[in-house]
Amino acid sequence: MFQQISILAPGLLGASLAQAVRKHGVADKISVWARRPEARLQLQEAAWCDSVFSAPQEACREAELTIVCTPVERIPELVGAIRDSLPPGAIVTDVGSVKSLICRKSHHLIGDKGRFIGSHPMAGSEKSGMEHARDDLFVRRPCFVTPLEESDPEAAERVVAFWRALEADVMTMNPEEHDEIVAHISHLPHVIASTLCSFLGLKDSSWIKFGGAGLRDTTRVAAGNTEMWREILQQNRSEILRALRAYQDELHGFQTALANEDYYLARHFLDRGKAYRDKL
Repeated sequence: MFQQISILAPGLLGASLAQAVRKHGVADKISVWARRPEARLQLQEAAWCDSVFSAPQEACREAELTIVCTPVERIPELVGAIRDSLPPGAIVTDVGSVKSLICRKSHHLIGDKGRFIGSHPMAGSEKSGMEHARDDLFVRRPCFVTPLEESDPEAAERVVAFWRALEADVMTMNPEEHDEIVAHISHLPHVIASTLCSFLGLKDSSWIKFGGAGLRDTTRVAAGNTEMWREILQQNRSEILRALRAYQDELHGFQTALANEDYYLARHFLDRGKAYRDKL
């Protein structure tokens, strides 16, 4: 599909992308930029990496597709930094879990030097770093592609085709619709898991040894990188607040049913929750 793909910041997602690109033969050449010198040394030994650069501009100078895999706050900044180094007609995408601000800022910053199309593969983990990368991380995982109304349709189609080549389940929508969805199905569950752990952390510390699989399953995502999640909360603040308010109404309804000894209504909440979990 591409002669050269450039991946900027090969953490869990970036390194998994490079491995998947190599496995599926999506590009003839994979170039990588890593900020840390020790990461660049490690990458020189990686079979899924053809060239390693100390400057992002050098990494994407001949890349038809550049994928920015930095934390969400840095994505537009990096897009602006590489814009004058892109070859004619180049496409730039990202893997950020918030899209509205990233897409609009990046589209503006790249100008006529390239074509930015936002992406968000729902394939992360509470683990981070390229040592946890897998070439099948995106297989049968949802992946959003979020072009703006003014985006180049041909570029959007190529980004969709790229993710499908990695066997992801791709859907296209505008960035604002994406941010509303992930606020409910990704960001809200993380906030609930984290605040539950925060609450339990205030209780008797000996209780933790009694926690079983239910507590571990419910709170697994709370082990994620807290600085990364601070950035996500900041970027998608308004949608997460709306989701929290709606969830508080649901929780209050359950609390009221329990307080009033209305166990039939409490059972209704449990049944509805079980039905959703069974579908999931």
